[in-house]
Amino acid sequence: MTIRHEGLVADWFGYATLRLESTDSVVYLDPGRYGVLTGEWRPDSSDVGHPDPVDYDARDGDVVCVTHDHHYDSDAVRRVAGEDATVVAFEAVDADAISRDVDPLEDLPYDVERVGYGDTVTVAGVEVTVTEAYNDPDGPHTRDDRTPFHPDGFGCGFHVELGGTTAFWPGDSDALDSHEAVDCSLFCPPIGGSFTMDRHEAAVLAATLEPDLVLPIHYNTFDALETESGAFAADVASRGVPVVLDES
Repeated sequence: MTIRHEGLVADWFGYATLRLESTDSVVYLDPGRYGVLTGEWRPDSSDVGHPDPVDYDARDGDVVCVTHDHHYDSDAVRRVAGEDATVVAFEAVDADAISRDVDPLEDLPYDVERVGYGDTVTVAGVEVTVTEAYNDPDGPHTRDDRTPFHPDGFGCGFHVELGGTTAFWPGDSDALDSHEAVDCSLFCPPIGGSFTMDRHEAAVLAATLEPDLVLPIHYNTFDALETESGAFAADVASRGVPVVLDES
C-alpha cells in the first residue's frame, strides 16, 4: 500500500524503514533489519498488520537518515542509497558498538553528515532537522534495573522537509515535551511500545501536534512491538486528526 499526502509518496516497509518521495527527492529513514528489505521477514504471530517483506534494491535515495545504532544496517543503506546519496546519521552512531556485522559509516561509498540535537542540514533540496529522542529513566520504557533502552544522547529523531511538505519521525523515543513544538504535516510515530512510546502515548502526541495526517510505523515487526494498530487509528481519528495505516 502506498500513501499519498500533500505531494509526498510514503511507503512503510516494516520496522522503522520509511521511504518518502517528492517530485525532486527521495528520503529513507532508518532502512533495514529483521528482513524487511531482504524478503525474509515473517510475523511472530499470525494476522498482524504489517507490510509484506520485499527483496528491495532500488538504490534511488538522495538522503538516508539513521537515528541510532539499533537502526543502523549498512547493507540496507546500500540497498536504498543512490550513487550520489548523502547519509545523515546521528553523531553517536558507532559501528564498533554494534554486535551485528555492519560496516563503519565512513567506509560506505557515500557522503556522510554527522548531526546532533538541534542541527539542521540541507541535502539534495531536503531540509533535515534533528530532534531529541530518548526514554525517560523514570518512565515505563526501561530495563528491569531502570536503565532506559534509549538514553538521552544515544539516538535522535528527524524532521524532514521535501517538496514543500514536512514529515516527522521521532525515532525510538518516549513522547517528549520538546516534541510538542514540532510543526509537521505528516507525523510518523512509533506505536509498538516496549522500547518507545506506545499507541496511547502516540495518540496523545498526535492530538497535540495536529498534523494533516498520521502514519504510524515501528510496530508488529516482532513480538515485543505487537500492538493494535486499528485501535490506534480509531483513537487518533476520534481526536479529530486524520490517520492512515500502511499495512498489507
